[in-house]
Amino acid sequence: MLTPVLPLIGPAALFGVAVLALFTPGRRPVATLRLVRAGGLVALLGAAASVLALATPIGAGVPLDAVSATLLLLVSFIGWIVLRFAASYLDGEARQGAFMGWMAATLASVLVLVQAGNLVVLCLAWIATGLLLHRLLLFYPDRPAAQRAARKKACVARAGDAALIGAAVLLATGYGTLDIAAILSEAGQGVAPAGLGWAAALLAVAAVLKSAQFPFHGWLTEVMEAPTPVSALLHAGVINAGGFLLIRFADVMLLAPGVLAVLVILGGFTALFGGLVMLTQTAVKTSLAWSTIAQMGFMVLQCGLALFPLALLHIVAHSLYKAHAFLASGGAVEQVAAIRRPGPVAVPDARAVGRAFALALVIYGAIGFGFGLDSKSPQAIALGAILVFGVAYLIAQGLADAAPRALTRRTVAYAAAASVSYFALQTGAEWLTAGVLPATPAPGPLEIALIVLALFSFGAVALAQSMFPLWAYHPAAAGLRVHLANGLYANAALDRLLGGWTHPRRSA
Repeated sequence: MLTPVLPLIGPAALFGVAVLALFTPGRRPVATLRLVRAGGLVALLGAAASVLALATPIGAGVPLDAVSATLLLLVSFIGWIVLRFAASYLDGEARQGAFMGWMAATLASVLVLVQAGNLVVLCLAWIATGLLLHRLLLFYPDRPAAQRAARKKACVARAGDAALIGAAVLLATGYGTLDIAAILSEAGQGVAPAGLGWAAALLAVAAVLKSAQFPFHGWLTEVMEAPTPVSALLHAGVINAGGFLLIRFADVMLLAPGVLAVLVILGGFTALFGGLVMLTQTAVKTSLAWSTIAQMGFMVLQCGLALFPLALLHIVAHSLYKAHAFLASGGAVEQVAAIRRPGPVAVPDARAVGRAFALALVIYGAIGFGFGLDSKSPQAIALGAILVFGVAYLIAQGLADAAPRALTRRTVAYAAAASVSYFALQTGAEWLTAGVLPATPAPGPLEIALIVLALFSFGAVALAQSMFPLWAYHPAAAGLRVHLANGLYANAALDRLLGGWTHPRRSA
């Protein structure tokens, strides 16, 4: 039967066209471009056929589960779009054929990564993805900024590679097998061999480095020298590998609650930090890069709270949004110029903000009870509340004294829609991954303390955002914006710590 090899059709086709493209590296290799686009389409059709087969009685022969099938279809779809975009975006470039070859090879390695069932294959695909991405980041090798960013990315990537290899060795030694499914089965039964804690910690380190978490986030904001298709593939696909690693080894991570607690703290801080810095950026692509840092931080927070189905859902939603955002970034200036300047906006006072937050939580609670709030984990309830905090900003404008009634009704409808969407999508994600990803365990004292900390932190930031017009013009706020625009200088501090990133000064 062909079902066992269906998921391999896409990587094989892309690797094949990548080799052919590298033999025609010059400008406008028409036949090569057609082959690369065809390879992307074959990968998408192969992924779709694999998912369809998995949902039928013959699915037992497909070496995929809900996690790998979801990401296989997601990556192949985004890859097909990006390859088509790149073929016209780089029209006339001197090394267009080589670029398309390296991009096809990178996409193929990601497809192998998300369906790897063996620790050796997982490590090789992980390393290959980083090395191939490095070639894309240096598509303009003479640009000093590109050289610097690629070197920093390579340093972080090699550290992540070493962490993953170390984790794989510990897992293979402890469980006596290289088969990932067998390891997860043992871990799901509570089997924790010696060195399990260290293996989980190394998996977390590899994921943190891959997903650009604070303070190792600087390289992601500096790789904007690469062509836009590279940014789209990186932000919508490659960077999700960190979250995928945590989700793939969810059963192992649950046996190391201390590691999960660290992920909650680090991911939560990165999400808040990246979101605040993003608001101060003026360049479109740089703002999108900081948005990715914040989103990856929120995803790591979800994994730390053991909400692995929601983290998988987050990957899908973020990938689709960010791919579109980068591919459409070139027209952002024209779009902004075409928008008419809005009329006066209702400015809420402190009382309106307080009522907005209370109303948002009441709406959230009422809808939650309709979805069986009592059966939801405290972690999932808290995460939903954090998301609703963002909607409270809109409700605050609607409750301002100067706001028209239509705006008030509309903002309340937004809160209701956000709550319904959250619970519906959460229920769907848990149903889809039932039996594949572990259920969220009941929180202990440490987890409860972290949940309270997360609620307080995100609530405080949402409150500050809602009252932004009241304090934005304070002298202290101006200074804060400057520091945030520079990322609180964390990237500069890391550069100085690592040393050697700046180009040597020319002698007088």
